[in-house]
This record gives sequence, C-alpha cells and structure tokens, in this order.
Amino acid sequence: MRRVAVVGAGMTPFAEHFALGVKDLVPMAFAECAASVDKGIDKHDIGAAWFGAVGSTDGFASGIVADSLGLDGIPVTRVENSCATGNDAIRNAVYAIGSGAVDVALVVGADKLREMASKDVLWEWEAVSRDMAWEYPLGLLAPAGVALHVNRYFHESPATREHLAMIAVKNHRHGATNPRARLQYEITAEQALSAPTVVEPFGTYDCAPLSDGAAALILVAEDVADRYTDRPVWVSGVGLGMDSVLHQHKSDLTTFPATVRAAQQAFAMAGVAPGDVDVAEVHDLFTGIELISYEDLGFANRFEGYKLLEAGETTIGGALPVNTSGGLKSKGHPPGASGVGQCVELFEQLRGGAINQVEGARIGLAHNVGGPTSVAAVTILSGTRPN
Repeated sequence: MRRVAVVGAGMTPFAEHFALGVKDLVPMAFAECAASVDKGIDKHDIGAAWFGAVGSTDGFASGIVADSLGLDGIPVTRVENSCATGNDAIRNAVYAIGSGAVDVALVVGADKLREMASKDVLWEWEAVSRDMAWEYPLGLLAPAGVALHVNRYFHESPATREHLAMIAVKNHRHGATNPRARLQYEITAEQALSAPTVVEPFGTYDCAPLSDGAAALILVAEDVADRYTDRPVWVSGVGLGMDSVLHQHKSDLTTFPATVRAAQQAFAMAGVAPGDVDVAEVHDLFTGIELISYEDLGFANRFEGYKLLEAGETTIGGALPVNTSGGLKSKGHPPGASGVGQCVELFEQLRGGAINQVEGARIGLAHNVGGPTSVAAVTILSGTRPN
C-alpha cells in the first residue's frame, strides 16, 4: 500500500452562515485548501473526490462538488456515517490512493444545519443516526442517548460533573483564540455547572453547537508529493470501528467499543502507541464523550481519564493537548465537516503554523464517534514519513 500525504488543508469558520449555502461554503473551503499547497495545484490534477455530508437544506447530492468546484469530470463519492463522516471520508480516500487507483484526491466535508428550510431537517439528521423503532420514538435523541453512558460512567468511576466542567472550560479557552470557532469566548467552571440542564448530567455548556461550515483536504500519493510541497503531513493510520446502535444490546455503557476498535486499527497501521501522540482532536459533541474517549483511545487507564484533567495534561502546555482548536464544543459541529476540520487543525499543528501551536508536535490524532455511539473513526497524522 502506497503512503499517503496531506499537501493542502483549509476550512471555513464554523458558524451560523445564514447568507451562505453548501454550494458557497464548499468553494470557500477548497480555495483556502488549494492556497495552502506550497507549490500550487491545478484542480484538474484531482483524480477523485470524497464528499462527507450528513444533513443540509441544500440536499446531499455528490454533484454539489461538481457544480460548485467545476469538477464534473471526476468520480465523486458521498460518504455519510453519522458524526464519523469526515474521518471516514478521509479513510476512503486513503485506501483509494494507497491502492494505486488515484494519485491525487480531494476530501471535502460540509453541512448546513443552522438555517432550516423545514423544521423537520434537524430531526431527520437525528433519525438517520439511531434506531427508528426502539430509540428515536422513545426520545433517545443524541443528548439523552449519550447521557445514559455518562451517568453509568459516573456511577462506576470517581469522575463527577466537575470534570465535565473542566473539559468545557478548557475547550472554550482554546476556542477563544481560534478565528474559525463559533463560540470565541471563555467560560468559568461555575458557569458550566450552573447552566440550564439539557438532560442530566449535561448543562448547556456541555453540549456542542450544531453549525454550518465546510473543510477540505488534498491527499496525494507519496511518489507525487514533492510536486506539491517539500513538507507534507503523512496519513500514517486510519481506523473505523462499529458497535450496536441499540443501548439494550450494549454490555457496558462506560466505554465506546467503536472507538476502541477504530483506535486499535489506526495505531496498528501507524505503528505508534497512544503515548506517542503529541496533540489530539477528540470528539466532544458532549463533554462526557471526550472524558470517556481519553480511556478508549488509550490515553488513560480505565476510569482514570479524570486524572488527565486534574493534572492539566489535556490543556495547551500539558503533555497531551486535546482540542486545541476548541473542539466541537467551541468551534462548532457541522457533522459532515467536523472530522475533516479536525485534520485541518492537525495539518497546521504538524507544520508548526497553528493558532494554538503545540511546541514540537509530530504526531496528531483525530477522532469522532456517532450514531450516537455505534460508529467511530480515527485518523493519525505524522509530520515525518512513516516507515
């Protein structure tokens, strides 16, 4: 399998883009992505594209990429895999390049959820992410479904709501300096703990805002990478893990097996261990997901993820900064674009040009879990060529 490099990355701000549709946002992300390619790129070099989209008033057709970018002569594959969509789109492009089917690929993720043509659009997005017979009709939308996991986790571990507040405070602090983030302000732990309850144990500041936005990456085969840059970022590992969508079929609610499986695949492919990761973008649609994921990704022992927070390890300046972009919590969450946006942040981190730069970052990890916890995707990027 050929090695795959990222040579360009760009994204729009994640926000409430009331005046813009997906057909506007995709070209904006692509333009920034193309501009980041050191030696330039002709869009006609692109041999195939993968388009990640979950829900949008503009529709879901792959032809959106052809229409908005003028790429009607190449195959475009639409990927939808709940909140794991963006990183799964990257995974598919990596396999295509690695197999020799294509030398240059575009991955673009985009969603527009904040301005609805119909009040039903948001609920349709919720519906495609969970079982329609036994969960959705009973009110197990994303907040309630994840709350079942986190409440059980609190019952079995020393973690508390105060630790969730630490995550919210950290991610807002990181996002406050990110011009692409939707919520560019800091909060206190007291604000997080006293905020209105969404569903126990989550308050308003434990929940990421659904947003509009797009992000794009240009991936190339190793033997053509030097045409575009002398400092590529390498995709060293990818993984996709699955689990039952039904809570009543899960034997343990204190872990997300989909994340464990995706991480094991990605680490094995990359030939690195969790301890080698210098910076991570970890799924935080709800703060409790980030906490549990510390353990599922191998960053902490079972029921000891809270220790990373208490020691300040996951903040900028700590041993493993997590969500330097602000995460979904502060940056925002257009589901199809979120995973691609995570890798835009890591691309900039590993090239030394990020807003909240982690000193000496060489290996980065991106992670999403969705459906609401039935699928997870992990991408590992490296600043040096893998062996």
